[in-house]
This record gives sequence, C-alpha cells and structure tokens, in this order.
Amino acid sequence: MAGFWARLSAGLAKTRNTITERLQEIVPLEGKVREETLEDLEAILIAADVGVGATEELLEGVRSERVGSVADLKEALARRLREILREGYAPLAESVEPPLVILVVGVNGAGKTTSIAKLAARYRKAGKRVVLAACDTFRAAAAEQLEVWARRSGAELVRHQEGSDPAAVAHDALQAALARRADVLIVDTAGRLQAKKNLMAELGKIYRVLNRVRPDLPQETLLVLDATTGQNALSQARLFKETVPLTGVILAKLDGTAKGGIAVAVQRELSLPVKLVGVGEGQDDLEDFEPDTFVSALLGEEG
Repeated sequence: MAGFWARLSAGLAKTRNTITERLQEIVPLEGKVREETLEDLEAILIAADVGVGATEELLEGVRSERVGSVADLKEALARRLREILREGYAPLAESVEPPLVILVVGVNGAGKTTSIAKLAARYRKAGKRVVLAACDTFRAAAAEQLEVWARRSGAELVRHQEGSDPAAVAHDALQAALARRADVLIVDTAGRLQAKKNLMAELGKIYRVLNRVRPDLPQETLLVLDATTGQNALSQARLFKETVPLTGVILAKLDGTAKGGIAVAVQRELSLPVKLVGVGEGQDDLEDFEPDTFVSALLGEEG
C-alpha cells in the first residue's frame, strides 16, 4: 500500500502543488473567509477540474468555517471532499454466481485495453480463472493486443476474425466462460467516437446479449476515463451513460499531467463512483479507489 500511496501522491503532484500555492496567496490573515477569498478558491477548484457542481458545494461548506491559515482551509476542503467522494461510493462487485462479468467501455486512447489487462492480472493473481472477450473487432490489431496481455496474465481469450459482430463475440465468450466455469469474464469494446451512432448501437447490443443470457449480467459496466483529459472526460461519460447503465469509472493515467479533481466531478456531476485508479503502466498499477486516501494525496496530507 505504501508503494501505491507514493505513486498516487506523485500522480497528483501537479494538482496538489497548484492548489497549495494558490491557497497560500488567498487565505486572509484574520480568521473569517472573505467573499473575495471564496471567489479565488472557486477559480482554483475549477482549474483543478473539480467541476461546477462540486465547487459550489465545497464553497458553501467552507463559507461556514472559521479559517485563519492554509492548514485550516485545507482541513475544511478535505472534510467536504471526503463527504462528496464517500457518497455513493461502491467497491467492485463480487459475483454470487460465477462468472463475474465486467463490461469495459471508453474511447480509444483512454487506456481501456491496458486497464483490462491490469484487471485480468489482478484476478489471476487472486487465483481466479479469467476469460477476455475481444469485442473491439474493427480497430486494427485490437484483438492481437489483447491476446498479448492475455498471455502475460494467464487469462484465456475469445476472439473472432476482424470485422465480426461484436455482440456475437460477447455471446460466445460468455458461453465459453460458463462452460469452462470461469470466475471472471472481462469484455473489451470498441471506442470509435468518430462513428458515434454505430458505436453506441454496438455497445447497447452487447449489453443486451449478456443480459439475455442471465438477467444479472453484466454485474459491472465500467467506463475508462483518461484523467489527463479533464472536462472532456465528463462529456465522454455523459455520452456512454446514455447508452449503457454504467456502474462506475476506472480513472486511468493518473500521472503528473492529470488534473486530479476530475474524480470529484465524475462523482458529483454524474453520480458515478470511481472504483479503480491507474497510476502507472505496470500490471500491478491498478488499485481500488479509496476516497480518504485520494483526498489525502490530493491535498498533501500524511499517507
């Protein structure tokens, strides 16, 4: 956990430093927070991609606090941030009746395939039998890329030839997972937003095919968001949420270029809990999202 804390803290360094430096400039010498201080704080939070709704809520909370130092203000912010992130938080589902089916969606380039690989490695390390479904049948070499990751983690792969119906791949992969008594089935999908209408129709069809086999499937539909894209990630989330019932978010690429406030915006603006965070390129660099740990890393508290 110490290693994860260090990577998470490093990934949020840019956001944390910006917030801390700006707070030093705006905290008044006397105790009460002035209205102009709140206006400056609003600009800081918006710049960190916390989002409009969450920013308004944070300002309302801080307005009632007595603040005489940067430490006081950070403490007030931390308290309110934790409240927002804890609300609606839910860990990854566990399946009572195997397999646990995880449908993974997101735009190309967001880190979807590597997040799937990390998920597979995570379950394999726990001794689970894992099947991957290569339902991105239109992107050149998508299945080959997933096959490489499957070999590395020891997962099994179900794929069809390029250009096949993605829903057919999902159906066959689920039947294979059931027949092989697999513990987990992770379904990759296409992310071609330039073909938005077709893409969303495909996703809806995949979801329905899985649900038709067993009404509790998929137990998780996770959206992978690139933490470096800020408010663009929110736009993507809204688009996917209109098509399939999302259960949570994987926040990928949480490195030094990310604006960490996006985790707060996703929770408050879209009522979607962040369930996992990716803090590196290694197979072990995917961890459960923990609201308290995240806030501590964001504001520079002790790990």
